[in-house]
Amino acid sequence: MTIVKVDGKGRIVIPKSVREKSGLREGCYARIKADDRGIIIEPLKPIADSYFGAFKIARWPEDLDEFVAEVMRRWWAQKST
Repeated sequence: MTIVKVDGKGRIVIPKSVREKSGLREGCYARIKADDRGIIIEPLKPIADSYFGAFKIARWPEDLDEFVAEVMRRWWAQKST
């Protein structure tokens, strides 16, 4: 068990050992649930992790934004026919 202090803005610092154990990293999202007994913070896995290895890419495009835009144009073209 770890004890932390809530600051004047309602923030707490989650100790590094707890973040590492839970997989909570900078920039990730978390679900927060509250009930009468306390608060639960649950890290969310990135959606991309669900698709890891599902697609084979021979070569990453130089401009990822342009690549995504082209993929979306092709998808919309297929959908409209």
